[in-house]
Amino acid sequence: MELTAQYIADQIGGEITGDPQTKVSSVARIESAKPGTLAFLGNPKYENYIYTCRASIIIISKSFEPSSPLSATLLRVDDPYQAIASVLELFNSLKSNRKRGRSWSAKIAWSSKIGKRCYIGEGSVISKRAVIGDGAQIYPQCYIGDDVEIGANSVIYPGVKIYAGCKIGSDCIIHANAVIGADGFGFAPAPDGSYKKIPQTGNVVIENNCEIGANTTIDRASIGSTIIRQGVKIDNLVMIAHNVEIGKNTVVAGQTGFAGSVRVGEGCMFGGQVGVAGHITIADKTIIGAQTGIISNIKEEGKTLLGSPAMDAREYMKAYSIFRKLHKR
Repeated sequence: MELTAQYIADQIGGEITGDPQTKVSSVARIESAKPGTLAFLGNPKYENYIYTCRASIIIISKSFEPSSPLSATLLRVDDPYQAIASVLELFNSLKSNRKRGRSWSAKIAWSSKIGKRCYIGEGSVISKRAVIGDGAQIYPQCYIGDDVEIGANSVIYPGVKIYAGCKIGSDCIIHANAVIGADGFGFAPAPDGSYKKIPQTGNVVIENNCEIGANTTIDRASIGSTIIRQGVKIDNLVMIAHNVEIGKNTVVAGQTGFAGSVRVGEGCMFGGQVGVAGHITIADKTIIGAQTGIISNIKEEGKTLLGSPAMDAREYMKAYSIFRKLHKR
């Protein structure tokens, strides 16, 4: 499968410098791109590679001016990161990688409802009254519990476990070995020092166009629903406790953990290994740096936070510059 520079430019709104009939068959990193591939320059730190890169087409910002001549055909765009995401999606959509049919070894309850053009892989279990939407892909060794709903065109990769009553929207992706709907960590201390389990009677609701990373766990609510709103993207190895709500179009990097009943606003960004204490509310468009610890409400929208306990990123950097010098005093 080959695409011309003109075709790609038409899809992403790019301006061509060079031969519009240049063809590429894949996308490559700018450090190691070969002829017949497309690369992109988004981070200025990688500018030196553009002069040695052997890619046939390179996506660059409209504002970028090379300091030396370039042999590749250039596609100038407003945002190279958005453009390369669209190109990758374009190449992926042209592949015939969607499957259909039901494996003979899959166990599908008679009371379940399977939509058109679905794929149910080897060893997967579709339990009673489950509803699988049109075009959904259930890869091998998945468990879909009683009364689970999975929307149209969602992809459930191998080994995913979705407990009873959970709802997955359309166009979602859940990566391998994620667990959706396990019991929340709810225990009541008894007078004798033991702990009595609190029944977790709710479910998990994941809205449309969400992506859940491999080995991520999202616990069911004790009462009501743990909710992942539309467009949320969650990395691998993230833990989301019972009754948490993650707002629309928020992104969460790996090894982040949310304690119970946290409320996260829309458009937030979480770096890796962030820890969020229970019953906290985080305002819209908050940016939280890696390994930050959130122990109190974030009320102001659009703040950037660092440190543990969290503080304004600029104040944190000032404090850290002083901390680094304390041993010299």
